[in-house]
Amino acid sequence: MTLPTRTPGRTLAVLHARARATGRLADPSWPARLAENLVELGADWRESAQVCADASWTARSTGHSVLGLLAPEQVKAAGLDPVTERAYRHLYLSALRYDFRCRALQEFVEQLPAGVRSSLDCYSRALYAFALLGQSRHAGLAVMDEVLAEAGDHAKTRHVLLHGLWLGQDLDRGAERLLSLSTGPPFDTGRDPIALFRAAGALRQLGRYDEGLTAIDRALDLLPPGDIAVHADLVRERSLIAVARDLHQRPPAHISGGTAT
Repeated sequence: MTLPTRTPGRTLAVLHARARATGRLADPSWPARLAENLVELGADWRESAQVCADASWTARSTGHSVLGLLAPEQVKAAGLDPVTERAYRHLYLSALRYDFRCRALQEFVEQLPAGVRSSLDCYSRALYAFALLGQSRHAGLAVMDEVLAEAGDHAKTRHVLLHGLWLGQDLDRGAERLLSLSTGPPFDTGRDPIALFRAAGALRQLGRYDEGLTAIDRALDLLPPGDIAVHADLVRERSLIAVARDLHQRPPAHISGGTAT
């Protein structure tokens, strides 16, 4: 699927909406102001995802999590205009994702009215797939495939799916899927540090340790300065790869002595 082309002016307007949202996070009304900005912009689901995911992450990082500002009842409230409803949902579900509250995210989506759930936008469905994948539920793979068919190369959506595959355990061809998704478009340029981080984890699971070290070192080089929490995750992954490689290369211990029985 080909993504719609954004004009420079449109892209700048989206960036301004994000800047306004994250500029005064200490004000508890910032989610409502963000929704107003998106309504004024006439944002589609892709633009809403871009702005809301970043705003939710920044708010969490600065101690102003959306989860302390928006109640589930507000997010589900009837009568909201479609852009506001979607923005609140993107903010709230993204906050649950960043806190790894997979069960809560799954339950929130599954408790939505049938009509709302059947018409969820692509990014909201990606977040639902994350919740299932993060709990190692194989049903998440089918939801993921449906999302990929609609999302095309939309980076924010693909990052959500990567996160779920990375978090899940014992998924069918989980490591292979993670590697394919993290190295395919739009990440095939090798310039996205988080995609490289996910790829490194997949390569470790597949026993391709040297390639994994190359990927994680590249991710560390590309990570913006000052992102301490993410840097720690990358360093931890590098340590895991190095230990796994050393264990793989170590000759088996030779046990001598004793009496045969």
